[in-house]
Amino acid sequence: MEIINFANSPSLVSRYMRELRDVTIQKDPLRFRDNLRRIGQIMAYEISRRLDYKSVEIETPLGPCVCDEPADKVVIATILRAGLPFHEGFLSFFDHAENAFVSAYRKYREKGDTFDVLVEYLASPSIEGKTLLLVDPMLATGSSMELGYRALLTKGMPARIHVASVIASEAGVDYVARNFPADRTTVWCGAIDPEINSHSYIVPGLGDAGDLAYGEKE
Repeated sequence: MEIINFANSPSLVSRYMRELRDVTIQKDPLRFRDNLRRIGQIMAYEISRRLDYKSVEIETPLGPCVCDEPADKVVIATILRAGLPFHEGFLSFFDHAENAFVSAYRKYREKGDTFDVLVEYLASPSIEGKTLLLVDPMLATGSSMELGYRALLTKGMPARIHVASVIASEAGVDYVARNFPADRTTVWCGAIDPEINSHSYIVPGLGDAGDLAYGEKE
C-alpha cells in the first residue's frame, strides 16, 4: 500500500496546515472550512494524475482537436460532518463525480474514554468497478474510516481506493494498511502525527474538526 505524506515535500499544503492547527486562526470557522477545502483541491489534483485517461475528439471554432479526459468513473465518499468542506474541495475538481455520504460517529460509553463507532446512514451510488475517493479530515484510530468503507461495500467493489485525510496518526495509517486491500489502496495525508491520546484525538493534531468547522455539539 502506498502512503503519501504531503509534509515530506514543501507545498502550499504546509501553509494551510499551519493555519488549521493554530488556535488563534481556528477561531474563524469560515477560514477553517476554506483551508479544509483548499487541501481537498490540492489532493484532488494529485489524485487526478493517477487516473486512467482516454482521448476524445472535439470540435473547436477552427477545427477538430483531440483531448484527454478521465476514463475512470469516480465516486467521492465522505464521512459526516467534518468531511463536508473537505469533500467540496474534491468535488470542485472532480465535478463529474458521483457522491456518497456515510454517518459514522463515536458513541462514548458511560464510563471512561472508550467508545463504539456507529454507522446509521448511508447514501451512495453503485461503486462497482469505480474509483472510490474516501475522504475524511481526521484519520485517528482508523475505525470510522474502515466502518465507512465496509458500509460502502454494500454498493459494490471498487477498482481503486484513495483514502484521503488532512491529518492522520501513525496508528490510523497502520490500521488502514491492515484493513484495506493493499494492492488497490493509496493513502493521502496532509501530515502524519505520532500519537493519539486517551480520548483518541490525534496529537498534536488540531482538535475536533467538526466543532471547529460547524460549532460545538452537545
